[in-house]
Amino acid sequence: MATTDPAAPDGQVDFFIDITGDVCPMTFVRAKLLIERMASGQTAEIRLRGAEPLANVPRAIAAQGHTVVAMAAEDPEDGDGAPADPHRPHRLRLRKA
Repeated sequence: MATTDPAAPDGQVDFFIDITGDVCPMTFVRAKLLIERMASGQTAEIRLRGAEPLANVPRAIAAQGHTVVAMAAEDPEDGDGAPADPHRPHRLRLRKA
């Protein structure tokens, strides 16, 4: 089901899924099932958190030939240059190949 998430950076995505409550490997399984429902060129945003999902989900999406358009913490750290805390929710935006 296509949804619009008002918290998305530019407000519009074709699909949205929140996998912050899931753990690997279910994080990628749910992302893959979402991508399978999408048409080529559609966009999705995935809300995720945790070191493993933050590393594995974007890598697996790219390995399948899809484009990771952006990934950022929802509430980035203050501008101290330190990486965002992986325990904070992040948003990954992708475009299906």
